[in-house]
Amino acid sequence: MHTLQDVGARIERRLESVRGLPGSGFESVRNSFNGLLEVCSVFVTRHVLILTICLVAVCLPPLIAWLASDKNMLDGFDVPTRQVNSQVADLLKGEQLAPPAALPPLLFTTEEVLQVRPMLFSASRNWQLLDNDFSQRLLLTFKIMKEKHGYEMAILEGYRSPERQNMLAAMGVNVTNARAFQSFHQYGLAADCAFLRNGKLVISEKDEWTMRGYQLYGEVAESVGLHWGGRWKMMDFGHTELRSSNLIKNK
Repeated sequence: MHTLQDVGARIERRLESVRGLPGSGFESVRNSFNGLLEVCSVFVTRHVLILTICLVAVCLPPLIAWLASDKNMLDGFDVPTRQVNSQVADLLKGEQLAPPAALPPLLFTTEEVLQVRPMLFSASRNWQLLDNDFSQRLLLTFKIMKEKHGYEMAILEGYRSPERQNMLAAMGVNVTNARAFQSFHQYGLAADCAFLRNGKLVISEKDEWTMRGYQLYGEVAESVGLHWGGRWKMMDFGHTELRSSNLIKNK
């Protein structure tokens, strides 16, 4: 500390000497700068050992951590993540998944469906109105759910017009708390989905099989880069979206 104070005092005296010179020009400034360099050089020379120890103390811990790190440190998470990422990577390289055939409209007007989603019959299920990146990730989710977990999935609603969004919002917060352009549905970046079992659409969250499917659906959707509505305060288990920060504020 005494040494640092001494260096500071010398620098201050140098600066004062420059200020005190009448009409001091380039030569005076250069001489003062050379003097400062000389002071710093002397300081480093006298305390090179201490400075070296301090540098080693600062750099050594992160260096040790970096050398000790290994891909197997989180072995339980490494393999699944790499596996799913390879699927997404292949998808983005050019493999395009085709949307499934449209389901009969009567499936969306059964008593069970109307009790949960009374306005579902008029919803859009046109995959062509969805953002291509989002639709490909959602189709990949459908594929994994069927091949790995045995759940066949169906889209309930994809793109949603601003007018329909406001109409649903007017029905109360138990339906949606988002008005027009406050939902990714308006940008083709969100969809509500459910399951098909024995040729029927299953939406009810009271069904144990369905709830197990929603949990798996959320895990798979998140693994391909989608956000799952099951983690919201107002949980929406069948909802997934591909967020874009420049569109609307994230939930």
